[in-house]
Amino acid sequence: MGNLLKVLTREIENYPHFFLDFENAQPTEGEREVWNQVNSVLQDSESILSGLQAYKGAGQEIRDAIQNPSDLMLQERAWNSVCPLVIKLKNFYSFSLRLEEALQSLLESLTCPPFTPTQHLEREQALAKQFAEILHFTLRFDELKMRIPAIQNDFSYYRRTISRNRINNMNLDIESEVNNEMANRMSLFYAEATPMLKTLSNATTNFVTENKTLPLENTTDCLSTMASVCKVMLETPEYSSRFSSEDTLLFCMRVMVGVIILYDHVHPNGAFNKSSKIDMKGCIKVLKDQPADNVEGLLNALKFTTKHLNDESTPKNIRTMLHY
Repeated sequence: MGNLLKVLTREIENYPHFFLDFENAQPTEGEREVWNQVNSVLQDSESILSGLQAYKGAGQEIRDAIQNPSDLMLQERAWNSVCPLVIKLKNFYSFSLRLEEALQSLLESLTCPPFTPTQHLEREQALAKQFAEILHFTLRFDELKMRIPAIQNDFSYYRRTISRNRINNMNLDIESEVNNEMANRMSLFYAEATPMLKTLSNATTNFVTENKTLPLENTTDCLSTMASVCKVMLETPEYSSRFSSEDTLLFCMRVMVGVIILYDHVHPNGAFNKSSKIDMKGCIKVLKDQPADNVEGLLNALKFTTKHLNDESTPKNIRTMLHY
C-alpha cells in the first residue's frame, strides 16, 4: 500500500503532497463492488472517443439539400447521411449519463465519514485512479468535440427536418430512437462548449446538494487533494520518472485541470481566491512548464470553463499567468 501512495513528511505552504501510482493501483475487496460498477462504464470510454474522433459530419450533403430544396433525391441523401450520425450523437450523450452515475458512486466512496480525503486515498487507490480516469476521458472528449463544428450543424439540420416532417404528418422511424424529449436534452448537451465537463460539474454539484448531511469540505477536500497529488507528481522528477509511460504525465495534467474545474464549480468561493486549498499558482506554473502543444487545450479549459476566474477576489497575478 505504501508504494502506491506515499504521504510526504513535509507540507509546503500548507498544501498536502502525495505520490499516487496511477498506473498500477488495483482494487481491494472493500473497493471491488464500486470498482466493478465504474469499470463497466470506463471500459466503453475508448470506443466512445474513437467514435467521436472518426466523426466526419454530413456538411456537404446538408449544403446540397439546402441549396436545392426541390430536389428530393438530395433531400433524401442528406437525411440518410444525418440519421446514423444522430444515433452516434445519442450514444455519446447516453454515455455521459452513465459517466455521471459512475462519478457519483466514486464521490460517495471517497468522501464518506469517518475518513479524510487523505485516508480515503490511502485506503482506496483504485477508486481514486478511476476518478482520475473519468476526468481524463472527459477532457479528451471535450477537446475533440470542440474541433468538430459539424456536430451542431448536423443536429440542427436533423431537428429542422423532423419539425418540418411533423408539420407534414410524416412519421419517421428514427423518432422511436430519438424522440422529441431526447432531442431536447441532446440539444442542450451539445450546445455546451465542453459538454462532458458540464455533466461532471453538474453531477458533483448535485452530489453536494443531495447529501445535505455530508459537509461540503469532504467533497472539495477530495478534489483539492487530487489536484495536489497531480501537481507534485508533475513537478517532482523523482516521482514523474517512475512512470513507465510519458502518457501518464499528460494523464496527470488532465486530471489536475479537471479537479480544479470541478472544485471551482462546487466550492462557493471557487478555486482561484486566496482561501482556496488549491495552489493555483503552482498548478498553472506546472502546465506552463510543459510543451505548449500538450497544454494549450488545458489552459483554455481553465480560462473558459471555470466559474470564478474573473471574480474580483481572484489575484491579478493568477489571471495574468493564465492569459499570457
